[in-house]
Amino acid sequence: MFKKLFSGLLGGGEKRPSGARAADPVEYQGYQIISEPDEQGGQYRVSGWIRWVSPEGEPQEHRFERSDMVPGREACDQLMVSKARRFIDEVGEEMFPPR
Repeated sequence: MFKKLFSGLLGGGEKRPSGARAADPVEYQGYQIISEPDEQGGQYRVSGWIRWVSPEGEPQEHRFERSDMVPGREACDQLMVSKARRFIDEVGEEMFPPR
C-alpha cells in the first residue's frame, strides 16, 4: 500500500520503457495497437499497448511485452503489430480484467 502511495507521489507508477517514443496507433478490429519498444544495447524489445473501448464506453488498456529483440526500430514496430494482431485474434476482450 505504501509503495503504491509513494510511487504515485514521486512519479513512479507504471513502468514505461526508457527513452522510447510511441509509434502511431494501428487500428485492428476495434482495438488500437501502439508499439513502444524498449531500446536495449542497440536492439529493440517488442512491447507496447493494446487499447480498446468497451461497449459501455470504458477505455481499457493492456501492456503488451514480449521477449523478442529486433535490431531496428521499424522492424520492431512491424513485429509488435503482427504479434498483437495474433494476440487479439486469440484472446480478444479477455485480455482486460473484468470490472
